[in-house]
Amino acid sequence: LKNLDKIGEIIVNYNISVIFHAAAYKHVPLVEVNPISAISNNIFITKFLCEACYLNNVEKFILISSDKAVRPKNIMGVTKRISELITQAYDEKAKKSNIKNNLTFSMVRFGNVLNSSGSVIPLFKDQIKKGGPITVTHEKIVRYFMTIPEAVQLVIQAVEMSIGGEVFLLDMGEPVKIIDLAFDMVRLSGLTIKDSDNKEGDIEIKISGLRKGEKLYEELLISSDSEKTKHPLIFKANEEYIKYEELIKKLDLLQNYLISSNEEMVYVCLKDLVPEWEKS
Repeated sequence: LKNLDKIGEIIVNYNISVIFHAAAYKHVPLVEVNPISAISNNIFITKFLCEACYLNNVEKFILISSDKAVRPKNIMGVTKRISELITQAYDEKAKKSNIKNNLTFSMVRFGNVLNSSGSVIPLFKDQIKKGGPITVTHEKIVRYFMTIPEAVQLVIQAVEMSIGGEVFLLDMGEPVKIIDLAFDMVRLSGLTIKDSDNKEGDIEIKISGLRKGEKLYEELLISSDSEKTKHPLIFKANEEYIKYEELIKKLDLLQNYLISSNEEMVYVCLKDLVPEWEKS
């Protein structure tokens, strides 16, 4: 992906008009222990793809973002938030260009997708299959979920509404307590919970403790300001962003510190870009 000419050649040869950018190092605990690699990949591949779209007449670029980008407490979340800022800055750049103002950059922010890679349901299924225990990090931890078809359909419909620069939010419904999900999955498997009241049960549920960078709950809005769209399950957030020229200067500085593996100054740059970031 770091060969801009090659990506441009692919875009032109296959007449690509829409790019959905979903790729990222996204496993929160792994990213926390490999921050330099994750920051370099997640942030600068987004910048790279936005530049490729800008140079090669792509019509729409859509970043698939995450609720972890809102008031992030982990590296994955802060890289997603900066990717959002990059997307909005490139939309500003395109709108200012006389020849690129039909190109739009937008993003869709939502929570967990059921049965996707790294999600909790496949993990619980595997733990149940092995006879337990099921591990839950905290009794009060909650997450939003939607199915893969729901997420895909809403993302595509959001793209159709995009005129550039939007942060679309998907209505994820009510949050689900992960421990309740664990209980339900045991029962739906035809098994019983093993605990102090039922020592002969099949599957034990253990509380393992919050992992580094993990939050009890996730949010979709940075500010309290959002508005409806013509679709009842899609909303738009009204959030501030950094102007293109200012953002590029900050990203160049960040990249220099990444190249020199100066982790301390990398974190200073991240905090400058995302002041609400709380390093865990």
